[in-house]
Amino acid sequence: MAPPTPRLVVPVDVSKKPWEQKVPLHNRWHPDIPPVADVIEGELFRVEMVDWTGGTVGDNNSADDIKSLDLTITHYLSGPLRVVDAEGVPASPGDLLAVEICNLGPLPGDEWGYTAIFERENGGGFLTDHFPSARKVIWYFEGIYAYSPQIPGVRFPGLTHPGIVGTAPSAELLNIWNEREKILAETSHESLKLCEVLHQRPLANLPTPENCLLGKIQEGTAEWHKIANEAARTIPGRENGGNCDIKNLSRGSKVYLPVFVDGANLSTGDMHFSQGDGEVSFCGAIEMSGFLELKCEIIRGGMKEYLTPIGPTPLHVNPIFEIGPVEPRFSDWLVFEGISVDESGKQHFLDASVAYKRAVLNAIEYLSRFGYSKEQVYLLLSCCPCEGRISGIVDSPNAVTTLAIPTAIFDQDVKPKRLSGKQGPKLRRLPDVLRCSSEGHLPVTQDPSGTRAP
Repeated sequence: MAPPTPRLVVPVDVSKKPWEQKVPLHNRWHPDIPPVADVIEGELFRVEMVDWTGGTVGDNNSADDIKSLDLTITHYLSGPLRVVDAEGVPASPGDLLAVEICNLGPLPGDEWGYTAIFERENGGGFLTDHFPSARKVIWYFEGIYAYSPQIPGVRFPGLTHPGIVGTAPSAELLNIWNEREKILAETSHESLKLCEVLHQRPLANLPTPENCLLGKIQEGTAEWHKIANEAARTIPGRENGGNCDIKNLSRGSKVYLPVFVDGANLSTGDMHFSQGDGEVSFCGAIEMSGFLELKCEIIRGGMKEYLTPIGPTPLHVNPIFEIGPVEPRFSDWLVFEGISVDESGKQHFLDASVAYKRAVLNAIEYLSRFGYSKEQVYLLLSCCPCEGRISGIVDSPNAVTTLAIPTAIFDQDVKPKRLSGKQGPKLRRLPDVLRCSSEGHLPVTQDPSGTRAP
């Protein structure tokens, strides 16, 4: 007998605001945000999600919505979901919740997404010192493939995944988060050497009631005010999983999440059609609305059995991820190396972030020779299925990182050519209209070859 259709536990309507949804959404982590539904261990269920901004970013050529985006909304999540076994006993603190991604994709009728660069004064990103202005490109989906009118000559299969999958923290764990992040937020930028070469947003984003959405809890009540002033922002990944942005967590993957509260209170969101390792432009995946079809298993006592705390309490653990069998296959790559020496020539000691920044800059400089603007390449490297690696972290003083780009995503040959006499590589130049305009967007352009407008 065929298995039943997945039970829809969280529907969304992309024409409505996050706070207008039939099943309430939330954008903070807190143990007292009530679950919106129960799911039974072993059942197949479906969760739908708005994009992480809740529809704030539009399908258009203007980057004004990115430039003025209020980051206190981050991120709108579906859930929490209370997970119980067949006898109705909920997952308990100390258990491990195995979440299997059985299926996923964009919502029907909403098959598009976007990649963007934030304005320096509104968050910036990994390369803000090089790209300080807001930019946006729109991607359209054809089955497993994505293409963009703003970056012609590129088409690639997406490795679709949720950026955020996590369980609710306990009150004790929430206090740990808030205390350690408060200390960081109060730290002077000048005391951190990494800030010399990486433009920083606030060092940590502390709880704020501004734009706080707490699911079933009514805004303005005493309970809402209490939770809103305690609840953790969803921006970083933490012990509960959360915003890990691991691009390989796609169809067939499993996530083993620690359970800190009764029922686990599983939440998910921030769907990505595709992402490059590092998501370097910050709003850097192909962001979209979407759905997940999931199954859960409760491993009783699994935290103690499988997760070793790295820290002062048993709560200082991290999830385990099992990568699924489905992902794009590429055989031809261009690999760019970076070392921990910054653009000023200053040596940093085994700093993988500086090294990865240099690898990304090397890739941008190279690919811009093929007619693309540097902004276009930066956005592309943030969302295409490129592979980032820490290749060496032991050989003082240089960390070595690599960024590998599959050449099959381009419709021109971007590999170096062997020179013969005075004849060099023939680089096809794209029209100047592709250059980013002063209005802050990348204009729509036809494919310059005239042979394909995807």
